[in-house]
Amino acid sequence: MCGRTACTLAPDEISRASRYRSRAGQYRRPRWRDGDSEKYRPSYNKSPQSLSPVLLSQKHFDKAAPADECVLAAMRWGLVPSWFRESDPSKMQYSTSNCRSESLLEKKSYKEPLLKGQRCVILADGFYEWQQSEKKQPFFIYFPQSKEEGSREAIKVQSEGENPEDTKALEDDDRPWKGWKLLTMAGLFDSWTPPSGGEKLYTYTIITVNASPGLQSIHHRMPALLDGEEEVRKWLDYGEVRSLDALKLLQPKDKLTFHPVSSFVNNARNNSPECLQPFEPGSKKMQPSASSKAMMSWLQKATPEKKTEPKACPKRKRTEEEGKQVGPLHKWLQKNA
Repeated sequence: MCGRTACTLAPDEISRASRYRSRAGQYRRPRWRDGDSEKYRPSYNKSPQSLSPVLLSQKHFDKAAPADECVLAAMRWGLVPSWFRESDPSKMQYSTSNCRSESLLEKKSYKEPLLKGQRCVILADGFYEWQQSEKKQPFFIYFPQSKEEGSREAIKVQSEGENPEDTKALEDDDRPWKGWKLLTMAGLFDSWTPPSGGEKLYTYTIITVNASPGLQSIHHRMPALLDGEEEVRKWLDYGEVRSLDALKLLQPKDKLTFHPVSSFVNNARNNSPECLQPFEPGSKKMQPSASSKAMMSWLQKATPEKKTEPKACPKRKRTEEEGKQVGPLHKWLQKNA
């Protein structure tokens, strides 16, 4: 835990959805690190070793930058320590996709990045967790979404009647994001260089804490969530907030909602909206819930030309409807409209 996430927004949407507040209280939209927007690929089913969008201080890449200036980077899930001496990072003999908050200062792999200020925020639509029962039941877990704030219509209505030039300027930094509210998970990152030389590999780990009361029925651990702009700022601003003070932010937070999904998500190669589709255990029919309708509305209205679509599982046969870009999510929405 957490071993699977979903992040379906396109690179530009990720940038707009992760705007942050500087020390001076000014809103800024983070830019992608050079070349990283092309490396990142949206996915309904991300597993360790895949690339995910990560928010961190620009100062890690440019020593002259202010510590509170943020940048987006595409990093590989599963921390590879800078001191790892094998030529192939896949030869690591233990998992580093997660790290327990209680042992951050006990293990060298995590203690060194923490004390160096290598703190980051992992962004995702939500994460999957499997309830430990007779038959493991997967759930999709995410921040609550409102219909108004989670729809593209809200963005359209917001801009009606405004001067086009003013709207363009607002879209960059000042305009509040009214789309899908991303999960902001606390993490640590490191950079590893092959012993023989070559390009640096940036990797991360998600920090976990004891589960909040609302999630204990599913699993005993959860990601360390950063709730709100101020917590995100403090976690990333290592120049102002010392590591030991930043650790105080790592607390269970009862801020999440969830719904069951089908076992289709169990196979990491499956990558389609069906992974997120609400599912009633014991029934073949997909059931909508109040907490999931905003998510379905958002995904249905995603603008195709702005999205780099996730690749579907190569072994899965495409139906005639899917060939016309009408996937299982759209069919579910039509049934339950």
